[in-house]
Amino acid sequence: QVQLVESGGGLVQAGGSLRLSCAASGRTFSSYTMGWFRQAPGKEREFVAAIKWTSTTHYADSVKGRFTISRDNAKNTVYLQMNSLKPEDTAVYYCGAGGAGIVEMPSVYDYWGQGTQVTVSS
Repeated sequence: QVQLVESGGGLVQAGGSLRLSCAASGRTFSSYTMGWFRQAPGKEREFVAAIKWTSTTHYADSVKGRFTISRDNAKNTVYLQMNSLKPEDTAVYYCGAGGAGIVEMPSVYDYWGQGTQVTVSS
């Protein structure tokens, strides 16, 4: 069993930055693929970024060049550095932990956090 707790969300002006953190319980954190997804009101949950146990990273086209995902296995934590934020980035951001598969698919992830709200004002 893995428990995930996100933090770092908030209100920021367009062009600003935020860093999200996701702290995980459990001794096998380093073996999981960790992903960030987001869900805006009335929309489906969408893929943002993922990092495999090999540290290979994947990004949605909409965030490439602006967001960076990283992990610290010693701290059981995954981060999402978000720069040049846009109003369309406004959503609840969720952290997921999963295994092998297509990292862009929510079904790959076995565990989810409760989410953290990110609001970008224009």
